[in-house]
Amino acid sequence: MEPIFKPALHRQRHQFVIDFVKKNKPQKVLDLGCSECSLLKRLKFHREVHLLVGLDIDGTKVKKKMHALAPISTDYLQPSYDPLCVELYQGSVTEKDARLRGFDLVTSIELIEHLTLADVERFSEVVFGYMTPVAVIVSTPNCEFNPLLPGLRGFRHSDHKFEWSRAEFRSWALKVCLKFGYKVEFTGVGHLASGYQESVGFCSQIGVFRRLERGDDSNVLGGDDAEEVFSYKLLYSVNYPSLRDNNILRRVLVSEVVCWTEKLKRWMGKKSGEGNVYYTLFETEEGEEGVEEQTVCRAEMRNPVLHCERGASEDEGEFWTHFQRRQDSCTSFRCVSVPLDVLWSCCPRVSTLSGSLGNLRRLLMDDPDVELSQDGDAVLVNCHEQEEEEDPDELEDSGYEQASRHRSDPAEQEEDWEANV
Repeated sequence: MEPIFKPALHRQRHQFVIDFVKKNKPQKVLDLGCSECSLLKRLKFHREVHLLVGLDIDGTKVKKKMHALAPISTDYLQPSYDPLCVELYQGSVTEKDARLRGFDLVTSIELIEHLTLADVERFSEVVFGYMTPVAVIVSTPNCEFNPLLPGLRGFRHSDHKFEWSRAEFRSWALKVCLKFGYKVEFTGVGHLASGYQESVGFCSQIGVFRRLERGDDSNVLGGDDAEEVFSYKLLYSVNYPSLRDNNILRRVLVSEVVCWTEKLKRWMGKKSGEGNVYYTLFETEEGEEGVEEQTVCRAEMRNPVLHCERGASEDEGEFWTHFQRRQDSCTSFRCVSVPLDVLWSCCPRVSTLSGSLGNLRRLLMDDPDVELSQDGDAVLVNCHEQEEEEDPDELEDSGYEQASRHRSDPAEQEEDWEANV
């Protein structure tokens, strides 16, 4: 049946939910009848969602694919700022469980037609009366469309207990709204371009329910005397790495600081002749980064980042005064001193991660991978001679500079991933 639609009908249903999530940004999402977690696997890439939960009565199906919801290597290498917890439960949608109350969005995609009409009433009580989510998306087959599906005899699936017409679905939805304080909008996915839309509607009809505002919060979570029951079995739970965890934040920040300081040290590998050499990191009006090599005779400088002394005398004037205090650890051996204030102001990723110069200093302090100056105002990097020095031009040609300039955040990469499936 479904190949007559492009994209396939199940993909259109899932995309409807994803579009709703993008627009409304719910933080807590529950998928009823999650089966093999195909919708959840797509929703996990939308990090506006902080709690993603699936429920299905068939635990075997859930266990079959549940580990596909685990974090991947990118989630550890580039953690998101927002937390994400994924939980999967085994249980019936006709039973109550206090852990699933108060969600922002509950989805029921092609589920209710698998219930008896008596269970549909209990489903309504549990979802709208007990869970009381902010929004509910319910999709179900539209039997008026069935004659247009080639080769179909009877219901679309052998386990379907009923298939409603548009009028029957509307009647049930309006009763739910009246009883539990919701409003509903009717739409759907899957239609033919041959002019049948008006007469038969969508192949899958969808009701989008939104909870009405109440004058008080006494009934938001099913009333003051709501039952605290726990009838579902937890099958799987995982927390994604998040920058809200100080240990993870410190690890990522230190990695970023080390990356920048090592990059600057490699740029300094170029022989620059006799005399004192001063290197500066600058940012153009177009936002591009670069390193500029300057001799002591050049007095005009922008965003000074580091100073590598090569026999500089004390009488060279006030030119070096600002940086002399940051070279206290570099007198006995060659080293690079990267002032924290300039590192923080010139490296957007570092400033974003740390939030303030004080936080940057605190997070780097006592870290074994970072050596700070005695006053704690600069990162010190040893410049030991290598057998074969790298050519800075080769570094630029390698695309390293462009890669760091165009580094994207995890949310954007996740969006790119979504666009390609």
